[in-house]
Amino acid sequence: MSRSFPCAVLLLLAGVVPAHAQQEDRQAWEQLNVIVPLTKRVRVTLEQIARTSDRQGGIYTTEYGGLLGWQVARGVEFGIGYRRVGFHSENRAADEDRLRQQIVFNRGRLAGRFRIDERFSTVGSGIGVRIRPLLRYNLPLGRPRLALFASHESFLLPNSTRWGQRAGYERMRNILGVALPLGKALNADIGYLNQYRFGRAGARPQMDHALSVQLTLNLGALGVAVLHD
Repeated sequence: MSRSFPCAVLLLLAGVVPAHAQQEDRQAWEQLNVIVPLTKRVRVTLEQIARTSDRQGGIYTTEYGGLLGWQVARGVEFGIGYRRVGFHSENRAADEDRLRQQIVFNRGRLAGRFRIDERFSTVGSGIGVRIRPLLRYNLPLGRPRLALFASHESFLLPNSTRWGQRAGYERMRNILGVALPLGKALNADIGYLNQYRFGRAGARPQMDHALSVQLTLNLGALGVAVLHD
């Protein structure tokens, strides 16, 4: 195995995952993507997400949406999309509608995404903006589409809203996992996800430990990789 991968993992996790969180939660995250080509450079991705939490008593978040992607250059894709987000069980947050714009790139073993979300709450006015940069390193394991990977994503909130969003550095997500080909058109990303929510405005910080499973069915579209959400 290349020495660069363990070094990249250590640099990714050292200093970004706090040694102790005041409260912790065990979770399971599932995501299904179906990619449909429209033209050689344009594709639609249909998305479904469900997240389960021990602390919140079952499925606490669901998301359904779509993303229109346009490959503007080799290894570079621009996308716009919409999601409907529902909260369940002990998650008392109000449902949301979300718009997003993003740029995704692939360069060798590195992949990245820069996303901007606009959040619309169903209980109040005001648009909550989120900036979400993500970086991922892939280590090929000899077979096509088989690789180890590590990724980091930060959530930066530039504004506050009356319905609850508070400006600042809200959270980070780090994942260690394996990318697996399950068939000619089906891929899976399976790994350990660590999410840390900073304690702000009197709230306790929280660390989530999640099994993350993402399945992607590609019906023939070209373009850059689909990264974990």
